[in-house]
Amino acid sequence: MPIIKINSQHVHIQQLNPAAPETIVLVHGMLGNLSVFYFKIAPILARHFHVVMYDLKSHGRTEKVAHGYDLESLTDDLMNLLQKLDLSSVYLAGYSFGGLISLKMATRFPSFVKKLVLIEAPNPNDDQTRLMIDSYTRESLENYLGQTSQIQPGTRAMERKHRINDYLFHETSIKIDILKERDFFDTAAINKLPHHTLLLYGTESPCNEAGHELMKKIENSTLLAIEGDHHIPLQEPIRIANLIGTFFNNQYQEI
Repeated sequence: MPIIKINSQHVHIQQLNPAAPETIVLVHGMLGNLSVFYFKIAPILARHFHVVMYDLKSHGRTEKVAHGYDLESLTDDLMNLLQKLDLSSVYLAGYSFGGLISLKMATRFPSFVKKLVLIEAPNPNDDQTRLMIDSYTRESLENYLGQTSQIQPGTRAMERKHRINDYLFHETSIKIDILKERDFFDTAAINKLPHHTLLLYGTESPCNEAGHELMKKIENSTLLAIEGDHHIPLQEPIRIANLIGTFFNNQYQEI
């Protein structure tokens, strides 16, 4: 379980195939951790790429931090990680809120991003995310995991997840910080994004409208519908991995 220190914060990371010449960085979403990629998606990508995954602050096994959940701070964290690992240019893929972090990263530090994949990136002006945070309980966590996990975590694992999420929602600035991002999709830099971008959204996802909006805003983008809902990395991991890999390998053709 590699824990590295970045600017006095302990960050949990995992790397596969570090000898590969090209690097993919995978960014997970809110309430999740790097395991959403680690078991099925990352091993497929690691056949050809160096794959880097990390737990966001207060997620997974990364150190708990009370502040800094706005996109500016979270992309500062990602930049610090790249510099720590001596990575000057990477392929970047993010899921859900991790997609917003990845998009923000590409607008702030375009030279560090070669190509971009956004998986189910939501519109931060959508009230659903804030309602989920405001109404969080252990029961809502159990319902969420029941919808997204084929194997249910044991009592101890469930308790640990609950403690992490309870800390996030009640002892950090995450609610305030997310409100700061309501107008992110109206940022002029998104319309000027130079990166070739692949947008992956579930056919039954409530985030579909966000995908179509991003396709209109990002000139060099392609939107693909994947059978499933917001949880397509768990529902269709092999297809997601293959699409990411071929897209970053410059072998992608529009379907």
